[in-house]
Amino acid sequence: MDAATRRTVRARAGNRCEYCHLTQAQSPLAKLHVEHVRPIKHQGRDDIDNLALACIDCNLHKGTNVAGYDPLSGALTPLFHPRQHAWEEHFRWQGVYIVGITPIGRTTVAVLDLNGAARVELRSIQ
Repeated sequence: MDAATRRTVRARAGNRCEYCHLTQAQSPLAKLHVEHVRPIKHQGRDDIDNLALACIDCNLHKGTNVAGYDPLSGALTPLFHPRQHAWEEHFRWQGVYIVGITPIGRTTVAVLDLNGAARVELRSIQ
């Protein structure tokens, strides 16, 4: 992946994680990652529509997952896809916590641990 593609992904995301909305300024020790929404392992490609900006925590929790189990229904559910889904349709803010309001949102909150202690702490001081 070339530098121009990485710059495009960063600009499109407004230099914030497309999953938990952590900004680069809130992550001074770790640069936000350009990640494959659909991993290469699952036939994902390097095209711009398959790339998203993710903080290190979201990227590491997501790994090669493309789905998880909805904590409410127990159904296997796809994860949030920043190129195909609107964040506001699947999540809402409750103070510094991200709440999943759909099966996709709930599953993504659980799999990516969007309300992990470190991220909640960062959100609470900003």
